[in-house]
Formats: sequence, C-alpha cells, structure tokens
Amino acid sequence: MFEVDHLFVCTDVGAPEADLLVSFGLTEGEANVHPGQGTANRRFFFRNMFLELLWVSDAVEAQSELVRPTQLWPRWSQRRSGASPFGVCLRPSRPGFEGVPFPSWEYRPPYLPSPLTIHVGKDVPPSEPFWFFLGFGRRPDAPEWPRRQPLIHSVGFREATQIQLTFPKAGNLSATTEAVVQSGAVTLISGPEHLLEMTFDGGTQGRVKDFRPVLPLVFRW
Repeated sequence: MFEVDHLFVCTDVGAPEADLLVSFGLTEGEANVHPGQGTANRRFFFRNMFLELLWVSDAVEAQSELVRPTQLWPRWSQRRSGASPFGVCLRPSRPGFEGVPFPSWEYRPPYLPSPLTIHVGKDVPPSEPFWFFLGFGRRPDAPEWPRRQPLIHSVGFREATQIQLTFPKAGNLSATTEAVVQSGAVTLISGPEHLLEMTFDGGTQGRVKDFRPVLPLVFRW
C-alpha cells in the first residue's frame, strides 16, 4: 500500500558530495530550494523515486518556530555526532489511497501550495531516520510530474528495488519507526554506524559501490 517516494541524505553546504555520484555515472536532475524552511538540495532521479542530498542553507529559517518541530536543524548540524543523516518519504503505492502508515502530524511549509500537506512522523528521536509522507507523491516517470527530470544514467540504473537503512540502535524504537518497518517499504537493521544501502534493478549483476567515507551510502546492482 505504501512505497518510497524519495530519500534524503544530509550533506555539507552545497552538497559537493553529489559530484562523486556524477563521476560514478548518475545524471543529476534539477536542484531545489525550500523557502521558509531553510534547506536546499541536489537531486538524482530514477523511474520510481529520487535521491536528495540535503543541507541547511539558512540556519535562522531552519530553527524558526514553524520548522523547529521537524528537527531538521539538529539532524543536519549533528549528522556527524549521532543524529541520523537520513530522511525517508513514503507515498501511496496507488493514487487515491487514503491514510498515513505511521503516527504523524501535519506540516505545512511556506513553499508547499495549499491545501497540500506533509505528514511528519511523530515523536521520532534524531537518532532514528526522519520519516515523512506525501499523499500526493508520484513516481518521477509518471506523466503528471510537473517538470520532467533526467531518468537515464550512464551506469544503467533504472529503478531502486530495495532500501536498507542501518543505524546504531539505542533502546526501543519509536512507534513511528516500528510502523514504517511493519509497512515493508524499507528494511531497518542495527549496526555500528548510519548507512543507506540502495539496490537497483534487483541487484542482478552482483556489483557494489561504496561511497564511504564521503557519503554514508552504498549502491548495489
């Protein structure tokens, strides 16, 4: 019923780490800024989802009364000292499906046109991934996408078919994270460090690219 719409990884300002993905063979899509939220990104699109490298571009906006409950500021500023650098956005697997797969609150940032809203996971500590939900989310290859993005990559990737997140578990998981795990949209495991592993096209070639230490990211295809 639910699937991954996009992922973000917190990076340095300007996301120079994205250049490593370009050198690897990904085609970069359109960058984006979030007025009023104080964040900006560089993005890479695949047929069924996209990967976002995210940074705080305006610390005042990111710590404003409106944005503070998202914890985007501590997640970004503490990404090297325990906070999870990852965000995972889910969407309905088919248009028209109603409901949110985890406990949430409604966030309406200035850049999002009314009446659209983002459902943010409730009571999730910064040590766990940031979960959010877009009821209006669509695949990047869907015809209703407002601005077409490049979906062809020289490395040959087409679709992300598995998402696995590793994080140092301390105590019980939040109810929100437990609900996401139960949804089956992503796999979550305990490990010594925060890590995102993306498998493309079923991983049939048995190949692996590890972008550490520049990015906590591994590709499998």
